[in-house]
Amino acid sequence: MSHPILIVDNEADMRSSLTHALSSNGYAVVSATNGLQALDEFGKGKFSLVIADMKLPEMSGIEVLTEVKRVSPHVPVIMTTANGTIENAVEAMQCGASDYILKPFSPETLEVVVKNACKKSNGQMRVGSVSRDPCMEAPSKTMVTQDPRLLKVLKLAKDIAPSKATVLIQGESGTGKEVLASFIHRHFGGDERPYVAINCASLPDGLAESELFGHEKGSFTGAMNRKRGKFELANQGTIVLDEISEMAMPIQAKLLRALQERAIDRVGGTRAVPIDVRVIAISNRDLKNAVKEGKFREDLFYRVNVIPFTIPPLRERKGDIPLLSRHFVEKYGSLYARPVKRISDVALSLLMGLEWRGNVRELENTIERAVLLSDKDTILPEHLFLEDVETCDHQSSRIRPGVTVREMERELIFKTLKEVDDNRTHAAEMLGISIRTLRNKLREYKEEGLPGRVEP
Repeated sequence: MSHPILIVDNEADMRSSLTHALSSNGYAVVSATNGLQALDEFGKGKFSLVIADMKLPEMSGIEVLTEVKRVSPHVPVIMTTANGTIENAVEAMQCGASDYILKPFSPETLEVVVKNACKKSNGQMRVGSVSRDPCMEAPSKTMVTQDPRLLKVLKLAKDIAPSKATVLIQGESGTGKEVLASFIHRHFGGDERPYVAINCASLPDGLAESELFGHEKGSFTGAMNRKRGKFELANQGTIVLDEISEMAMPIQAKLLRALQERAIDRVGGTRAVPIDVRVIAISNRDLKNAVKEGKFREDLFYRVNVIPFTIPPLRERKGDIPLLSRHFVEKYGSLYARPVKRISDVALSLLMGLEWRGNVRELENTIERAVLLSDKDTILPEHLFLEDVETCDHQSSRIRPGVTVREMERELIFKTLKEVDDNRTHAAEMLGISIRTLRNKLREYKEEGLPGRVEP
């Protein structure tokens, strides 16, 4: 039998309708009338999916969503509502909802949304199947780029992947460091080898050593059994130490020894345990600066900096924005069964003019939201929800209220031309449009007598 789906809705008719529709498709269903009852049921068993109404007694649907995601981040949650607004949809998606659907909806719509939500969980908890521990699997995201610098990074990463040399990946948040780590792992041994990722910043005080290296039974209060640490779980595979710069100094010393000796000591253990792992360290801080500030051991830096990679921020590879945008449109259009197939030139021009401090992750979130908010086959500027996003000029000025899209487009084109010393081929590439389109735009501005350098 498949893992059950948890439904929470205070309307009896809706619970009955949902239960019937899902049961008819072979799903096991458990229902709850309010948020507290739902969380109680959720704690009793394994669920593949939660479907929750936004408006519930005792606690809101958003509160249920937040608590489910806190306890089991991999379980997808679909929010339903009879009174949908853009604000509600955005809030739900920001809190981690897999989808957001308006009542009333057809059984066919429900079936599609449920299937897509289960797919989005990347196989970690697929309906009807039991998978491996998700922390032991490499993420399935793809590095999408046409940037020469990043292509060179990928080539080098592929070349060194078969070795077991320690890798250090640095770059700003959201640039794709974890994706590169996954890329190296897949070319190291693929899905046959374990892949263990751990966020060093989230290691609990006092338990960090046990989490990384394991402990023996009775080694401290509460140690009821022997526990294998992350390094042992990753044996013969890859361990990814994310945010390694945030690791406490005492643990840095133990990590250094583990890397030098290729062995770990369990807490309370009496002998070293040999390990054979590929170590990938990730940092969004410059580790050289962290060493100078006395926050990272210099000897550990040299130990992890065997093969260094730096991923450039998205603002330095703007030619990737059109490519990434179209990739995400296709990805989320298919994932959410939306009619969206493309992004308009004007919307793309707006995206090209943004600073993207959150890099690829921020762009992906923007496109995902736009796909959800659009009911047409094309993403338009109004679907991007950019009123609070800063533009990419040197003063980081905000998009000014009252400025027309056409005026913004013209301003963006002239700023881009200025950045590239009027090299139209380069400008067109950065803007994600053809050189012919750029020439036509400039000709239009000249015919309309608009200001700017528009000589053909």
